[in-house]
Parts: sequence; structure tokens; C-alpha cells
Amino acid sequence: MSTWGFDLGNTRLKCAPLAGEALALPSETEALALPDHVRGDVALVSSVAPEAARLALLQRLSERFRRIHLARTLPECAGLKIAYPVPACLGVDRFLSLLAIVDEHRDTLLVGVGTALTIDLLRADGLHLGGRIAPSPTLMREMLAARSPALPADGGRDVEFADDTIDALASGCNGAALALVERSLVVAGQRLCGMPRLLVHGGGAEALLPLLNKSELATADLRADLVLSGLARWARWAGIA
Repeated sequence: MSTWGFDLGNTRLKCAPLAGEALALPSETEALALPDHVRGDVALVSSVAPEAARLALLQRLSERFRRIHLARTLPECAGLKIAYPVPACLGVDRFLSLLAIVDEHRDTLLVGVGTALTIDLLRADGLHLGGRIAPSPTLMREMLAARSPALPADGGRDVEFADDTIDALASGCNGAALALVERSLVVAGQRLCGMPRLLVHGGGAEALLPLLNKSELATADLRADLVLSGLARWARWAGIA
């Protein structure tokens, strides 16, 4: 049986065979023109995209796969217990990312860098202690540029005190994200009576990683494709694959 996982976010689509290397695709209209080899028996789907994009993807997948399973956030799953009293309020991408690491049994601050910056605290016993959501540095830049054309949406260097606008924007938006992560690490360390490890994932993770590793609080490790890994774990738990 051939099983593929699909992670549809607000800015891109990623897909991979269940035991294969992830393939990143843009989540614009052209992303629905999937490569011909992306087909099989079962499609596992995680989506936090707008309804129209989700329905368009499901329609295209129905032409390529015999069965489609759409993942949803559960209050408990495979040793993970989420903090949210209303499970549907926790994005399925965050749920699956936590599920991907729950069997490692380590206190973890999990940072997702995509359209949003998400932070979740996971205790070693699988209890999710909640999290934070903020705009990612990329989204901050785009929002500022949308309000003022004089502020470029990208470019610039990260410096402590910039002497031009483009560097000031890069430094300020990155610094806001870094400060939130560092604050979360401090509070997490107090709550857990010890500093958790720091894991980073998502499309914008690589750009933020070197800056996070300048912090004296913790060394950040990059984990690619946690949502797809979580999809695979969810499918095994559910007896789908």
C-alpha cells in the first residue's frame, strides 16, 4: 500500500511518501498541479489553510488516491495530552508536531516558524502545557510593508543597533521573535524546574536558527518536517497505515 502525507499551510504545501524524503511545493494554485508520481492508495492530510485551498487540494487528491484521511486535533493521542480544553482550537499542525516528538520523553520547547511563530511547551511525560502564537519575522515584515511602501518586505542584516532602515527592520522583527522564544524558555525553565531543550521547525526555521543559537539560554536544534512525521505517527496510532 502506498501512503503519502500532505501538509498544507498558509504559505506552502509539503508532501512526502510515508517513509520518504519530504518534497516542498508552493501552496499557490500551481501547487495543485502535483507531480505525476504523487499518487497512491492513501493520502493523509494536515491543513491549516483557508477552506477554499483545503477543498481544492482534497479534490485534486481524490483523483490520485483511493482513500483520503484528514487529520484533526485530538485531546489525547499516542501518549500526548494537549492543554486546550477545546481541541479544535489547537491548530492541527501544532498537534501533529507535538505528536512527532512525544515518544522522545524530553521536556521540550517547540518553536514553529511559518506564517505564524508558534511556541509550545511539552513535558517529558507527554503533557502539553500550552503555548503562544505571534507573527513570524516574515509576516511582521510583510505587514509593515503593506502599511508603508517605504518599508521593504525583505532584506537587511541582523545587527544590534542598525544605522539604516532595512537593517533596522530585519533586526527588529527577528529580535521580537527571539525575545519571545527566550522569555518562553525562562518561564518554561521555572515551571519545569529545569531548562527544556529547544527544537525549531517550519519554513522559516533555518533563517532564525543561527540567531537563536547566540542565546545563552539553550542551543536550538532544527527538526525538519515534524508535521509530516506527526501525520505518520497519527496514522499508525489510528490504524490507517
